[in-house]
Amino acid sequence: MSMFNQLQEVSGRNILIQAKPLTQSLGWARQNKDEVGRILLDSGALLIRGLRFHGTKQFGQFLEELFGDRLAEYTYRSTPRTKLGGNVYTATEYHPAEIIPQHNESSYANVWAMHIGFFCMIPPGAGMGGATPLADSREVLARLPADLVEKFERKRLQYVRNYGEVDLPWSEVFQTDDRQEVEAFCESNGIDFEWTANNGLRTKQVTPATEIHPVTGEKVWFNQAHLFHISGLPEQIARDMLSLYKAEDLPRNVYFGDGSPIDVEDLERIRAVYDEVKFHFDWQKDDVILLDNMLYTHGRQPYSGARKILVGMGQMHGRA
Repeated sequence: MSMFNQLQEVSGRNILIQAKPLTQSLGWARQNKDEVGRILLDSGALLIRGLRFHGTKQFGQFLEELFGDRLAEYTYRSTPRTKLGGNVYTATEYHPAEIIPQHNESSYANVWAMHIGFFCMIPPGAGMGGATPLADSREVLARLPADLVEKFERKRLQYVRNYGEVDLPWSEVFQTDDRQEVEAFCESNGIDFEWTANNGLRTKQVTPATEIHPVTGEKVWFNQAHLFHISGLPEQIARDMLSLYKAEDLPRNVYFGDGSPIDVEDLERIRAVYDEVKFHFDWQKDDVILLDNMLYTHGRQPYSGARKILVGMGQMHGRA
């Protein structure tokens, strides 16, 4: 009998599998990977509750069984994480008080993982926050004003990053201290680069605002304009940054593809739609979330106390 006869709702979404407590999570993955794949293509997100794992290594093997491929290295990084082995990483290591906005992983880049898995080793305590909100990228696109979508599609987006004092150093982003390796990566991934004073680096990359899912053929809102833009920072921090840096030297910012500014009102509308669409659940120990990274975004609510979430990514996909 399929475990998926026990599909239940979370916040009105059919994404929960209440599996019986098992010790053989790998056996469960082998038996159900085809059905997991079908559900992810349909729903985009799946919460599996009730499995048991014996640490990081087994979680990585579980994801590789389901994804049908080795887990991906976290390259061209945008946030700090710690590699734990087998290409399993900690979730983004921002201060617990910070919100992480909704985003599709690596949607600022030309290559991204199609699938992401999260594993809850230590859940936040009751009332401590720390949920991982989810939002359907198809629904986000459908709710955005048509004229805004047309403008962003026509103009495309240019992400500008300056690595060093505030943002991650380029050696961490590209996982090398060798400038030639960085240059080769940028050239092969459509990234313009410029070495700046004091061993600094500035990169610029132009990408679309929407994408077509390679399997389902659905169009999705797929970018991080609302996250990269200076207006996404708390107001006082944004003012301080603008007083310290010229616009072109900000640690990160985003423009339209031709370098023209993006209206803050448009970005606020995008953020408002994410807030309308997103939903969340309370983590329980050993919970696993699987996402189709193009169909669903994820974020993080602030929290206090203990919280340990692991992440693995697989099935890399790139633009032509």
